[in-house]
This record gives sequence, C-alpha cells and structure tokens, in this order.
Amino acid sequence: MYNFEYFYDDIINKKTSISIIGLGYVGLPIAIAFSKKVDVIGFDISAKKIELYRNGYDPTGEVGDDEIRESKVYYTSKSTDIKKAKFHIIAVPTPVKEDHTPDLKPLTSATQLVADNLKRGDIVVYESTVYPGVTEEVCIPILESKSGLACGKDFKVGYSPERINPGDKKHRLSSIIKVVSGIDEETLDIIAKVYELVVDAGVYRAESIKVAEAAKVIENSQRDINIAFMNELSIIFSRMGIDTKAVLKAAETKWNFLKFYPGLVGGHCIGVDPYYLTYKAEMLGYHSQVILAGRRINDNMGKYVGDMCVKLLSATDRPIKDLRVGIAGFTFKENCPDTRNTKVIDIVNELQEFGIEPMVYDPVADINEAKQLYGISLVDADSFIDMDAIIIAVAHKLFRAKTVDKFEKMFGKENQLVIDLKGIYDRCEFEAHGYKYWRL
Repeated sequence: MYNFEYFYDDIINKKTSISIIGLGYVGLPIAIAFSKKVDVIGFDISAKKIELYRNGYDPTGEVGDDEIRESKVYYTSKSTDIKKAKFHIIAVPTPVKEDHTPDLKPLTSATQLVADNLKRGDIVVYESTVYPGVTEEVCIPILESKSGLACGKDFKVGYSPERINPGDKKHRLSSIIKVVSGIDEETLDIIAKVYELVVDAGVYRAESIKVAEAAKVIENSQRDINIAFMNELSIIFSRMGIDTKAVLKAAETKWNFLKFYPGLVGGHCIGVDPYYLTYKAEMLGYHSQVILAGRRINDNMGKYVGDMCVKLLSATDRPIKDLRVGIAGFTFKENCPDTRNTKVIDIVNELQEFGIEPMVYDPVADINEAKQLYGISLVDADSFIDMDAIIIAVAHKLFRAKTVDKFEKMFGKENQLVIDLKGIYDRCEFEAHGYKYWRL
C-alpha cells in the first residue's frame, strides 16, 4: 500500500506537479488557476492548440491572451510529460453519437493515455460529465489493466464535475462551489484540499463518486427540462397570438416562479448530458418519460423556427426561394466562439429545405470550426445587407447593442421581418418602425 500521507504537501511545495489532460473550455481555466499556486503541466493531443497557447493566444476566450502569456503552465502535446505529475485531472469532452447514446471514446482514450504514464502514488480525477458509474466501472478498469497497478492500493481516483459556463465572466471556477468525491476518505480529503487552492467558494464533499456523477448530470437535465417547458409554451402562445415574453414577465411577479426562457438548446452540456442519464436508465430497464420528452421539444426548435420564418414570409408575392434571409449568430450560446452542437444549424437546414440559402453572420464564432464542422461559410458585416428577414439567433453583446435604426441598411425596402429568438429587442419599437416582428 502506497503512503499518500505527504501527497498534498508535495503538491503545494512543488515537489511534484498537477497535469491537466484536455485544454479546452474546461481544462484551460483549471490549468491557469492552478498554475498560480502550484506547478502545472497542460496536455492536449492537439499540437496546433498547444502551439497557440505557447504563443500566448486563447482561442476559447475563457481566460484571455494576457492570462495565457503570463501563466506558468507547461504546455505540451507529448504524453510522456504526464509522468512528471502525480495529480492528474482529466477534462475531455463527453459527446453523444448520432443515435444520442454516450460517446465515451474521448474519455477512454484520455484514460488510456494517463494509464500509460501512471505511477504508484498518483491520483486521477475526472471532470468530464458522465452517467453514474462510468468512473468506477469504465475508467478504473482501464487504468488498472494498462498500468498494471491496483486502484486504492497503488493509485487513487476521484471525480469532481466541471461547472464551467463558457462565455460567463461572472460565474468562474473560483466563485462556484466545487463538488468533489473520492474512492475513499483519504482520497476525498486530498482532492478537496487541492481544489480548495483555487476555488474561493469552497468545496462540497459528496459521499461517493456515483453521487457526484449523478449530481452533475441532473444539473443540466433540470435546465433542459425547464427550457423545454418554456419552448412548448412559446409554441402554444404563438398559436394564440400571445407574446410569451409578456406572459413570463407577468408570471415572474410571483415570488417562487422559476425564471427560465424559451430558446435553442445546443452546446456540449445541456443538450447532451440528459442523454447520458437516460442511457443509464435504459440499461437498468427504465424508459425516461419527462427527460426525453424535453429533449424532443428542444431538439425540434431549430426546425420550428425555420418553419415559422417561411410561414411569416409566405405572405409576400415573391417566390420563397428568391427571398434573402440572414441569420445573426451561429455559436451555441452568446459571447462564446464555440459552435459545437449549435442548434442554429437546424434553422439553416430547415430553410434550405424550402430552397432558401441563408447568409450567416457571426463575428464571435470560430470561422474555421464553422466551416469544418458544418460547411458554413460565415459572411462579414458588409455582406449582411438587403435582407428580407433577419433571424437574431444568438444574443451576443454586440447584437444586443444594436438599435433599431442600425437594422435599416441590413434590410431591403420591403417585407422586413425580424425574428428575435432571445427577445433581446423591444417589440413595440420595431413594430413602430414598420418591421414585422416575431419571437419565441
């Protein structure tokens, strides 16, 4: 049995390092935060990404170029460098396949990579969102078989679910309570102390790894279900000719009314995590009713918006396919360059079904990613003109700042339709200027 008594002291006295495996929207902020207190090795399989970080550039926008340049993180794409660390944090994506079942390949690949470099006395902590049981039933067996070491005796394992909110400058790693868990009490204590170095809000010690895994997966499932309810209401109220936003403002006057709003639900968290929970439930013989119903509603909203756009434009005398439709915003959420699992592509696809080839404008989005993942060539502001309809799909700050008069040069002379999915503009102001206005 390896003696972990001085593990924490070795970390804070810089006798060993912390390694972060996966330097994306989750891993990068963690690496930067820890590097201000201890020695950190930042690993990513993408040599291109590592080169950007070494040159002081932050493509995620989560920490900023200045923080990257000033940090003391040792960035590497050489897996053997992981051997220099004893505390390993795995923060890789956990997407779903086309059939909505969990895709654990990034997680298992990262686990194998760590296992190849695992030593006696190491601790491995997972941050990736998974269904309850993955850490102990999938990951630990890989670590043991590949390394030849025994969990609990030669190395320890824990789970601390990420709570990074891309684009959110208020709720940061340091200001959000961190849930931590470990394979045993000793591991839990060490992991809690390590995270307390960078989490000012403190840590919550979950009673088991499965409890921590479950807590994470229901956080986003809860939001997904509530947003689905708002989306369903917006569909119903639209048929009634009632403004959903006006209804919600009235309802919010009650002290215990939950403030959720309709919208597209994409990204690699809210639109994905519920499927991990329902997948595990299916394995145990239970078919989810509420969770999957919410998923169906949210997954269909892009198509619904595209249909509504065509319906609202159908009153014109011109053929639908000749109309110019612009989409402002392509990322999965506001003020974030990430386009992975964006539901705006569903609007694009639905408009194309009617013969409309929309122009997509998003100065915040990762241009190369949009082209690589979706074949979408984003246009610049100068090309975003003479539209018959504009769909404001993402509530970027720069879009919020636009006043009604700024829309004039973006439109043609007639049939001016504004679809404001997030309700960021004043309906009355737009209608007073002669625009046809619709929102969820």
